[in-house]
Amino acid sequence: MDLGLPDQDGLVVLKAFRGQGQTIPILVLTARDGVEHTVAGLEGGADDYITKPFSFEELLARIRVQLRNHLPRTQPDTSLQVADITLNLLTRQAWVGDRPIELSAREFLLAEFFLRHPMQVLTREQILDRIWGYDYDPGTNIVNVYVGHLRKKLGGDRIETVRGVGYRLRI
Repeated sequence: MDLGLPDQDGLVVLKAFRGQGQTIPILVLTARDGVEHTVAGLEGGADDYITKPFSFEELLARIRVQLRNHLPRTQPDTSLQVADITLNLLTRQAWVGDRPIELSAREFLLAEFFLRHPMQVLTREQILDRIWGYDYDPGTNIVNVYVGHLRKKLGGDRIETVRGVGYRLRI
């Protein structure tokens, strides 16, 4: 905002804006370079104050600081939810609706893999690779066993078998 507005003083506009409860960052960009003007601008509600002439690089840096300080910080997603199945990735807790369910470490990883790929057919090889790594024999039935455990805990109809291919989490 420039303080030298054509119809009224920018400081009056700034104070009125802040008086309405507006919290958007305001950087004053003006030719008024006295200390008393800077203090009045900052005390009037400006978040920063820069005088003309100015360096464009400095202006951009000051804008970036205001954005960094005023924009909400996003938190990483700590839970996954598909339909009524919820996994908390930090606490390793799981729910179906409002009912908590106990999952072993492998069952939790398997449930997370399915929830990250709902309605997508996941082959036994993909599951084996993601959950158990390369150390397991591709002919093992461990995937079938764990999918069976997960079906019992999530509800039998949620994970369907796609014959000859793998499994799919239905939503």
